[in-house]
Amino acid sequence: MFDALSEKLSQAMKSLRGQSRLTEKNIEEALREVRMALLEADVHVQVARTFLQRVKEKALAGRT
Repeated sequence: MFDALSEKLSQAMKSLRGQSRLTEKNIEEALREVRMALLEADVHVQVARTFLQRVKEKALAGRT
């Protein structure tokens, strides 16, 4: 289970590496992949939402 989660999270991060700039759209796409990986790993929905919201806030703040 942890191997599958780790692989999916790695794939989400690889999708961002090829981007010249972080945009809200590509951040959303990566977070969608992370959300699916967390839910498939049976992470509680509220925990996943809270985590993803914090990541999104920091990612959007860090791109300026």
